Amino acid sequence: MKKENIVLIGFMGTGKTAIGKRLASQLNLDFIDTDREIEEVTGLKIPEIFRKYGEKRFRAEEYLVVQKAAERSNCAIATGGGVVLNPDNLKKLREKGFIILLEARPEIIAQRVRHHDVRPLLAKKDNLVAQIEALLKRRAPFYEDHDFKIDTSDLSFKRVIKKIIGFLKEQEWEFKGENIYGNPPG
Repeated sequence: MKKENIVLIGFMGTGKTAIGKRLASQLNLDFIDTDREIEEVTGLKIPEIFRKYGEKRFRAEEYLVVQKAAERSNCAIATGGGVVLNPDNLKKLREKGFIILLEARPEIIAQRVRHHDVRPLLAKKDNLVAQIEALLKRRAPFYEDHDFKIDTSDLSFKRVIKKIIGFLKEQEWEFKGENIYGNPPG
């Protein structure tokens, strides 16, 4: 099956949503943020889901949203940081999409998420870098299932998008039946 989607995976604070929105705009794709979709479907903010029902319920909602998003075409999909914990999520997303891992150093992630109260897995503000390092270590094997990766720590959104487009060009990626590079396919 032809790859029609760009799927951004990675830990919280690596830029998946911000980059996904800009990438979608630049390439004229639809943008899907799986976390926002979960909030829309449930009528609850993610921290509320965690508080009222726990992580297990959140992951079940996430699975349903991911399955639906993966069926769409011509999308940039920003996933939640833990979407990789269920191998079925990545398997489904990979059917129609390139999996792009966004990474960042723990101290950069801490700076980016420090003032956000919507990160239920980082509820404590003290020892934030240590909490991030521990979560990253547990998730590292799951993040290895990707087609391309970029460390966003020291890059602007523009540079990250340029790298993604470079990767897509190497793959001779086409969307909506168009070759965005002006080269004939093949």
